[in-house]
Amino acid sequence: MNTKATGYRLKSVDVPAVWGRTLKSLVTLVESNYTPTLVIQQLLKQGGIDALRNFTPETSPRMMPFHPGVKSPRKQDIEQARETFLSRYGEGLAAPDENHGYPPVTVADYAHAYRTGSTTPAEVAERLIKRLQSQSADINAIINFNEQHIRLQAQESARRLKENATRSPLEGVPVAVKDELDALPYATSVGTQIYGSDHSASDDATVVARLRDAGALIIGKANMQEIGIGVTGANPHFGVCRNPYDTDYHTGGSSSGSAAATASGLCPIAIAADGGGSVRIPAAFCGQVGLKATWARISEHGAAPLCWSLAHIGPIAATVDDTALAYLLMAGPDEQDPWTQSQPPVHLHDYFNDDLHGLKVGVYHPWFQHASEEIVDACQNGLAALKAQGALIKDAHINFLEEQRVAHVVSISTEMMNAVQAAYREDRTRFALDTRLNLGLSRHFTAHDYIQAQRVRQLAMNEFATAFKDVDVIATPTTGIVAPKINSKALPDGESNITDLSAIMRFVTPANLTGLPAITVPCGYTQSGLPIGLQLMGRAWEEHTLLRLARIVEGQFKRVRPMVYTDLLND
Repeated sequence: MNTKATGYRLKSVDVPAVWGRTLKSLVTLVESNYTPTLVIQQLLKQGGIDALRNFTPETSPRMMPFHPGVKSPRKQDIEQARETFLSRYGEGLAAPDENHGYPPVTVADYAHAYRTGSTTPAEVAERLIKRLQSQSADINAIINFNEQHIRLQAQESARRLKENATRSPLEGVPVAVKDELDALPYATSVGTQIYGSDHSASDDATVVARLRDAGALIIGKANMQEIGIGVTGANPHFGVCRNPYDTDYHTGGSSSGSAAATASGLCPIAIAADGGGSVRIPAAFCGQVGLKATWARISEHGAAPLCWSLAHIGPIAATVDDTALAYLLMAGPDEQDPWTQSQPPVHLHDYFNDDLHGLKVGVYHPWFQHASEEIVDACQNGLAALKAQGALIKDAHINFLEEQRVAHVVSISTEMMNAVQAAYREDRTRFALDTRLNLGLSRHFTAHDYIQAQRVRQLAMNEFATAFKDVDVIATPTTGIVAPKINSKALPDGESNITDLSAIMRFVTPANLTGLPAITVPCGYTQSGLPIGLQLMGRAWEEHTLLRLARIVEGQFKRVRPMVYTDLLND
């Protein structure tokens, strides 16, 4: 790749992976107050800190990526779009074409099965409990569930169905919750042995409450990478989460269990969270759809406060339709999260319109091609699907991607260190080794580094605002590599693999830094059968456009049934 000719400077970080004794020694070195400053600075330099420290952006710091003053469709169009979507869901969406491969069990399938009496929520609950009792041996997606609570919810849904008082298409449908969000009657451990050990949550997180109020059957807490600080899905406390497409491979993280749960059929929808791709990465690795909405579109109330300026709650689902339904129910203002109060109305305007004439899809080709050949080829096919429906594929350009990468690293690690500093100071040995390495290094970022990162955030927001004057969405692969193989030598303590981490996160972090919405949708598989995702980024508050385009991409590809899958409606 001729980076000088294109101006493309985003680096592929090349640092040897470490685990076992080597990782322990490195952690000791980083945590020691006696380690020479030059040694620490050399480690930071390997990660690219000089790109930030030697940069002079002509922007003021932007501490939160909020996007005010956005024009919305007319109120009557918004209401009509919502009613149309829910009506079509209530009637049952069209059956999938057999040419598109195995059809995952969807929310619409549950609604149809309950409506026709082919099964009941109680029967689904018993099948689910039986599967939850065994799933830790293969995929390890759900780390905490309560049989009595599952049965009670199923009984309540059955009563409402009998009384024709269903609350939404989600009535009696299983939904998993990432262990980063509060959900009764469970504790919230955030993937650690530190938090949540002494008590359960006192209330549901807002998004959990909204889905529960819509009739969802909350099945339990989903596995995750400790405090959300990694992207493989490994967890030494609860065990590694394994990919349903091949259990020798990672799910991606940090929302590992959420993606594995939907991919394996435990639920069609799971709640996840994304500070640096943690919705989109595991969704892509597990062949699912994952939506990171605009910053402050979905309430953070009841989620562990880990990275305030980067965090986004979002759904992972088996299909785009289910993702759209979850988004419609989860999003919107929440009086308990002030940042959500100033958003435009949530809507799915034009969602079922397959005619893409007039829509422009931007591609920054050097960035798009900075991935494995199989990924690039599959994502090119995704673009072809959009073009076939009338979309115009157009060149785009984004400057300062390397500076954005480092700004995200500094921002998320600094904010996470601040969030957990009390527990870290009390007994840091209770954290996993790779977590301690990341937190230990973050102590050496300076106030200047953090402010520089926020200046780059504003610069990045300006760059994408300029790009979105010419295009409606920007397409990239979701990840630079597919799911990596689980290193059995590194279990259970985990490993630090910065090379893989940087490749996995290459395309996802700008959306976190800028607060712009992004979605991943399956667009193919490698020759070995691992899923590939296409990412679409959009303007602030235009999730409806991303969902509309993702639905078209999804409809053009033949899906493959995962190695580990349970059909709770029939099995």
